[in-house]
Amino acid sequence: MAAPHSRTTLTMLLGTPVAEASGHLCGKVKDVAVATGAEAGKVVGLVVKGRDGLQVVSAIDLRRTPSGALELRPAAMLRPLTQEESFILLRQDLLDRQIIDVHGRKVVRVNDVDLQWASHEHLHAHPDHQLEQLRVTEVEIGLRGAARRLLLGLMPAETLDRLVRRIPTSAIPWDFVDMIEVDPARRVKLKIEHDRLAQLHPSDIADILEELAPAEREALLTSLDEEVAAEALEEVDPKLQKSLMQSLDTETAAAIVEEMDPSAAADLLADLSEEQSEAILEEMDPEERQEVEELLEFREDSAAGRMTTEYVSASHEATVADCIEALREFEGDLETITEIYLLDEERVLQAVVPLARLMLARPETRVRVLSEPRLITCDLDAHQNHVAELFDKYNLRALPVLDKERRLAGVVEADHVIAFLRERL
Repeated sequence: MAAPHSRTTLTMLLGTPVAEASGHLCGKVKDVAVATGAEAGKVVGLVVKGRDGLQVVSAIDLRRTPSGALELRPAAMLRPLTQEESFILLRQDLLDRQIIDVHGRKVVRVNDVDLQWASHEHLHAHPDHQLEQLRVTEVEIGLRGAARRLLLGLMPAETLDRLVRRIPTSAIPWDFVDMIEVDPARRVKLKIEHDRLAQLHPSDIADILEELAPAEREALLTSLDEEVAAEALEEVDPKLQKSLMQSLDTETAAAIVEEMDPSAAADLLADLSEEQSEAILEEMDPEERQEVEELLEFREDSAAGRMTTEYVSASHEATVADCIEALREFEGDLETITEIYLLDEERVLQAVVPLARLMLARPETRVRVLSEPRLITCDLDAHQNHVAELFDKYNLRALPVLDKERRLAGVVEADHVIAFLRERL
């Protein structure tokens, strides 16, 4: 008789009879238990449902028969399934669940799981009784897995297998699967590999957040470093921002808000209830709290309401070397910096120097000679429509915002204008 195939799927394995060597039926496969941590992907055992309830048997204690059934090896033991077991149950914990495809930068649904029988690496036996280990290889997210589950039982297994293999496969290698734990009462905590998620662009993480259910969004956001979570939160829709903040505890919310651009943080807190906003501010570091509180005093549709207080400035008598040092000491997001602002002793704006000119000049050069010939600014209370018109008219990269004494209060960046224009669409 032909040897059984080394590859199988969760769907094909479920319901497989498990019998003793004598032929006595022990039960049928109900689930597959998979290890986590260093041995992730290794099948710890098969969950068998029989007269004695749910029991677990190690995969290497089973022998595959040509008929497709599984047979217990001599001395193999079935043990009760307990709630303290630290493994993933593929059918219960993974099938039909949403997972993050990090490389595809999207959320997908699991339709089936591919497994493979392979000779055990460390144990040896007689060739007729070769010990085998079962491992997870891929997670199927396409039509092939869905079709297999839909047609199972309507035709012989071999016919079904040949039929579905004509369908192009769409799968994620097990090593690239990130799972989200949403229910704290579950036995297994499925942690997201946030190092891989952190490498995604914040906009991609925001797209993933918007595809998830509310509880899963919270699980994803809190698994990320505060800085990455803040960058992603700035990219999501304001309504979703508010919903996410309301789902977090005050301490976690404050840690994320501290890492946000002050302008974005102020906009977010303004949308929350006064009670929650004040509670988050109380948890923030004094310096970040003061910046955000100052911005909260301004109308959201004004230049002050759109500006950020994170910018790079230097003395109007500074050299290029001084400005380079100021850039090195800047603790904000350097990717947003396009200009350096030259201020006098009273912090009155004297000139604006494009970053590109600075990079091409000699260290001893006085930066004042590199400044823009015309200084385009606006007042704190300038309406956002006027701000957008200035950006369009003068092709600005950033717009300084001045108070009544002509001191630099903040800067409206191009991203802030784009966000405002998108809100009007």
